Amino acid sequence: MRQPSTLVLYAGFLVVGILIGAGFVAFPTNRSVHADNLDGANSERVYRELSTEGSSLQDGSMLLAKVATVTTPSVVHIQSERKVQGRKEEETGSGVILTSSKASGYFVVTNGHVIDKTPLDSISIHLYDGRVLQPERVWTDEASDIAVLKIDGPNLTAAKWGDSRKVDIGHMVLAMGSPFGLSRSVTFGIISARSRRQLKLGKSEVINQDFLQTDAAINPGNSGGPLVDLQGRVIGINTAIASSSGGNEGIGFSIPSHLAQRVMDQLLEFGVVPRAYIGVKLDDNFDSKVATKLKLDRLHGARVNDVYPNSPAARAGLQYDDVVLNFDGTDVQDHDHLINLVSLSPIGKQIRMTVWRAQKKIPLSIVLADRSVAMPRNTEPSSKPGTGSNIRPMGLIIHPLDGDLAEQLGYQRSAKGLLVLRVEGGSPLKSDVQVYDVIEAVGRTPVTTLDELNQALEASAHSESVILKIQRTAQREGHNQLVVWHK
Repeated sequence: MRQPSTLVLYAGFLVVGILIGAGFVAFPTNRSVHADNLDGANSERVYRELSTEGSSLQDGSMLLAKVATVTTPSVVHIQSERKVQGRKEEETGSGVILTSSKASGYFVVTNGHVIDKTPLDSISIHLYDGRVLQPERVWTDEASDIAVLKIDGPNLTAAKWGDSRKVDIGHMVLAMGSPFGLSRSVTFGIISARSRRQLKLGKSEVINQDFLQTDAAINPGNSGGPLVDLQGRVIGINTAIASSSGGNEGIGFSIPSHLAQRVMDQLLEFGVVPRAYIGVKLDDNFDSKVATKLKLDRLHGARVNDVYPNSPAARAGLQYDDVVLNFDGTDVQDHDHLINLVSLSPIGKQIRMTVWRAQKKIPLSIVLADRSVAMPRNTEPSSKPGTGSNIRPMGLIIHPLDGDLAEQLGYQRSAKGLLVLRVEGGSPLKSDVQVYDVIEAVGRTPVTTLDELNQALEASAHSESVILKIQRTAQREGHNQLVVWHK
């Protein structure tokens, strides 16, 4: 029965500690107060002391109340109803009314997943004063999970954007919204981390991940609501929670305002969010073992697995196994960080980069292209149809073997594998692999398609040596052999 008292005591110390850190508290009295000694007169004395000497605590509390009061009229509750595979599906979330320099009027910013694929007449926006509006138009950006809804009505109140780049770990924040459908809810906490990436957010493919982490309680229904600082400015859009139970466990994530505001402005100006592109495939399994192999002093940067032909990266001279350490003056932490930096940079801008190559830092200059125009239709760097695909780590041009090709080259029609069309001059396999050889397996994994080969190469990315099973025709000293590929 002592646990609740312990929790209450801990919570009390936590609040007082936070307020002390903010400069709100100076202990007003050193007179001890014991509940056992309180009678009517003593109680009146304590109440008088609290009303005068507790002003610092009250000032802190009043500040939080003012922030909530000034922001609440701009916070909305959103309900959407859509059909998914013939079934009716309801979604609830939150949003915040804001304005933009790119268009006149009022707009609700929320998460894209809150109103995903929902018709306009099936979206209702509930204001703090009880009014219900329907959006006149909706813009969405899947890559950031941001949606913007245009609304119109009298006496609308917009919140103000803050700058999330000026927020540090430890800064106090309020999370606002409608958790579990309970509108006008406010929770209090701090920024507990910055630049959280590589989050798994349901089925969505969120490219731009640079989340603020907070311990302010965020629960289902808070999605799309604002995270505000102690000046009442929006510094984030609440998006997700880390939870094993489905409820708040002290770790929530918000899209930072510098990203959310940019996405909103570009949606309103262009209808889409233009994103820059350099044309590389990055290693999402880059770890300390590979970093040590490349003679890096520590794990950082983004390792290049491949460079697409005719891309900005190819023109800039980026190569396989380069590690991008710095992009436009910003040190690159990992591959997600580089993706975020590139996609949010202006298209056409010339960028200075630093890459790690052959144990040296190499400066490069690259001009960014438009992702929607330059992004290849598939993930395989290929030349013209029928001329094979360049597998750069192996230095081979290959093509899937089919029955017709097999017979023409002297193989059994049932032969399976990848046909070698060319061995590049710098290939690490040039002394062991010949044109018209067929790669049947990587390690012990059979490969018959480019996808299977890529999967096998990724699975062996951390190995310094890989076994290849090669078949050669009878006309050319035919036999099966094993080749050791020393990377």
